[in-house]
Amino acid sequence: MMPEPEPPQPPTLTEALVVIQALWAENARLRDLTSRLEERVRALEARVGQTSTNSSRPPSADPPRTPPPPPRRPTGRRRGAQPGHAAHQRALLPPDQVDHTRDHWPTACQHCQTPLVPDPSQLVGEPVRHQVVEVPPVRAEITDHYLYRQRCPHCRGTTRAALPPTVSPGAFGPRLQAIVALLSGRYRLSRREVADLCDALLGAPLAVGSVDALCRATAQALAGPVAALQGAVRQAPVANADETEWACAGQRRWLWVVVSAAATVFTVATSRGGRVIQGVVGETFAGILGSDRWSAYAWVEPHRRQVCWAHLKRDFQALVDWGAAARPVGEAALAQLERLFAAWHQARDDPAARARLPETVAPIQAEFRTLLEQGALGSSTKAAGVCRALLKLWPALWTFVSVPGVEPTNNVAERAIRPAVLWRRGCFGSQSEQGEVFVARLLSVAATCRQQHRPPLDYLTAVCTAAQQGHPIPSLLPAPASPHTA
Repeated sequence: MMPEPEPPQPPTLTEALVVIQALWAENARLRDLTSRLEERVRALEARVGQTSTNSSRPPSADPPRTPPPPPRRPTGRRRGAQPGHAAHQRALLPPDQVDHTRDHWPTACQHCQTPLVPDPSQLVGEPVRHQVVEVPPVRAEITDHYLYRQRCPHCRGTTRAALPPTVSPGAFGPRLQAIVALLSGRYRLSRREVADLCDALLGAPLAVGSVDALCRATAQALAGPVAALQGAVRQAPVANADETEWACAGQRRWLWVVVSAAATVFTVATSRGGRVIQGVVGETFAGILGSDRWSAYAWVEPHRRQVCWAHLKRDFQALVDWGAAARPVGEAALAQLERLFAAWHQARDDPAARARLPETVAPIQAEFRTLLEQGALGSSTKAAGVCRALLKLWPALWTFVSVPGVEPTNNVAERAIRPAVLWRRGCFGSQSEQGEVFVARLLSVAATCRQQHRPPLDYLTAVCTAAQQGHPIPSLLPAPASPHTA
């Protein structure tokens, strides 16, 4: 008979530890690989939604079959930083903003290993600063206020102590209220996520209903400052406007934005018509309005408009993609647009070139006018319609050439509305009219603070403090210069 095989021997403790360590390392590697692949997938998915080149549709609406944009003309330069370009490194904070300083001396010579002791007389040059930024443990402060009730020895009546004026009448202080509003209105967290974050990060437990109540109270306190921003926009010499879809409890809405040099105002409306933008900037708006060619802006006279050339580029590319007789018109227009942007970029970066911009652009204007006139009479209905529309708006194409502060694109408004688009994708809009008010006012405050390089948390804390204590709400507008200031 064959001898029975011996049963396998269990691994020793050392062998088991080696296997566990190997599996642990492999698991960590796979988790890291999965994280990087997930990040790459997210980046690729976002890139798929950014291929719109020939229409006003947002990139997220493009189907997967959308063709990529045409390749740029080679410049002959290598990719990445060019020789002589200034390095961009993280700037160290100045000493007055440093909380702690630690001195480190070498303990031994790196050449001969001789022990070294700190000796200022042997210092060579200045010490190298290695700055580390760290966040200490954060925990909300919780204060109990005992309001005692006391009997009067004279009349035997009872009186309870009142809260001091500096104490919040509610359960949450002004800074926590400002943080809640900022997390929801600027960083686009849901009410439940805000509650979870406050509990996990700050040690401040909040119910979802409390988060919503704090957001509504903050929006109410911002009524005056946002109205002042709207008044400033109406008086601005130059403003840019844009709009995007929104929703309220499943009903279609439109979110509008108007950006001036000092303020940004958002408005949620039930319409995409011209009366909305008239209500924001005022029917007597005397400045210059930058926008796309949407009909809602047609009430502004062409000589007080600047049509976005970035949108026109997509229109011209659409002519190229249309083919047939429209293609030559689109290709010629794109060539003129390339010359125009080259002149503008040079003028934007060089004051001397800015002064010569009208002279530089004059031949481009002449050739482009001829192109539009010929295209309007051409055999392509598609190209003729675009050309005739641009001829009607002719002054609105060139306002940036002669008016300082006007740009040839509407990028400033599109950048301002981008956070709202991301917010809409995450929450699908608002759930009530009060939610619409919160969205419009918090977006206005956040964007204006960014323009003014002003910390939004500091401003919102000041607003919530004033509201809780019954004081005037601070304004977001820059203080007017005193005539006595030197």
